[in-house]
Amino acid sequence: MARQARALATRQAVLRAAAVVFDKRGYAGATMAEILEQAAVTKGALYFHFSSKEELARAVIEEQSTWLASWVPTSDSPVQTLIDLGYAFADALQRDPLVRGSIRLTIEHGTFTQPQTMAYRGWSDAAHLLLRNAMDKGELHPGLDTAGAADVIVGAVTGIQLTSQVLTDRQDLIQRMTDLWTLLLPGLVQPHALARLAVHPPQPEAAEQGSSPGTSPAAG
Repeated sequence: MARQARALATRQAVLRAAAVVFDKRGYAGATMAEILEQAAVTKGALYFHFSSKEELARAVIEEQSTWLASWVPTSDSPVQTLIDLGYAFADALQRDPLVRGSIRLTIEHGTFTQPQTMAYRGWSDAAHLLLRNAMDKGELHPGLDTAGAADVIVGAVTGIQLTSQVLTDRQDLIQRMTDLWTLLLPGLVQPHALARLAVHPPQPEAAEQGSSPGTSPAAG
């Protein structure tokens, strides 16, 4: 068990180191030598877990799915959950090197021998499920194309995080997320549900208590 725990710890150290290097250099610019130095593990240990740079990059990309699966919502409203997920993702992009490295690799999907589409599909599927649940609960405008709306939301979030990275190193990403939801929600959500939504990052106290204070999107 102790050996297995060490192996898992080594694998995670390599993943985090690779994410840091991929985020800084991009896939083409990253080298296994730099990742090895960043990870502070032996060459044998690195290649025991990952046989190539592309295999390692794919594993970093898969961390998006791990992050998404581990995120725990605190609201009973599917739309509020989608809003909160967007803010949580923005926060992870500012703080978590694994998420940052994974996102850069996802954007650079064309550099791989096989295009990486699963990450995009995972986000679209998650958004679509929440929007379908919201439709069932009567939160959305009747007749809304939930699959199309999910794709638009994922594309918009991808665009604003990339713009924020270029212009401010993602320092304004939370505000951009607020602007995005303020603009999109009236076209998605019925007025009676819109008034109950909180368009701001969840407060730690509210998250601990599992509540979401309502704030009108018009108030930002």
